[in-house]
Amino acid sequence: MAEGGTTQALILAGGAGTRLRPVLTELNKPMAPVADRPFLEYLLLQLKKHGVEAVTLCVGYKADLIQSYFGTGEPWGLRLSYSHETDFLGTGGAIKRAESLIQAECFFVLNGDSLFDSDLRTLMRCHRETNALATLALAYVEDTRRYGAVGVDAAGRVVSFVEKGKGHAQGLINAGVYVFSRELLDLIPDRQAVSLEHDILPRLIGRGLYGLPSHGYFVDIGVPDDYLGLRSNPSHLLSAVE
Repeated sequence: MAEGGTTQALILAGGAGTRLRPVLTELNKPMAPVADRPFLEYLLLQLKKHGVEAVTLCVGYKADLIQSYFGTGEPWGLRLSYSHETDFLGTGGAIKRAESLIQAECFFVLNGDSLFDSDLRTLMRCHRETNALATLALAYVEDTRRYGAVGVDAAGRVVSFVEKGKGHAQGLINAGVYVFSRELLDLIPDRQAVSLEHDILPRLIGRGLYGLPSHGYFVDIGVPDDYLGLRSNPSHLLSAVE
């Protein structure tokens, strides 16, 4: 899939998952079990399915659980590296901390607590064809108010972000899957807590920020009801990585 080198991805897997504590007492959120596998494993399987070869796991809280389970990634046919944050850096800060491990000119970033069954090859191709700085995978959902909505124009340019709890019910959301060009790293301050969603992406409107809508399966395990629902019926998740 990559042009001129290995296809790389970062997975943001450093969160503590405090909202899941009532149902996930000993583990961190990326290691939440679903059908006898950690949720994070499904993200790795998805990346492998779409031709990604090298993955950096941005870890923090209980990082040892992740590293001892996944190791170098050899059993999954992947090359895994780890970027450790000792202080909370937010989603943007975690990406900046991993900068030295990123060799690709364009790379994927995935949230570690959600999965979107979208075509990553198409996402990368659209990113390159538009010469974008950042391209977001956008999911259609029945109620955007929990996540916040994203507006795009006919050319796929992102034109607006609507905060959580506002806007219309049905529409597009940021599905937590991105392609970034390496130049984006220059816009993230070093060694600071930075939110990708609040501090970086809104500033990119009109500066090469695109979105690619898709009707693929989307799941977020950030709250107990959704996580328990996925555990009781993982069929869509399993089919997404086959």
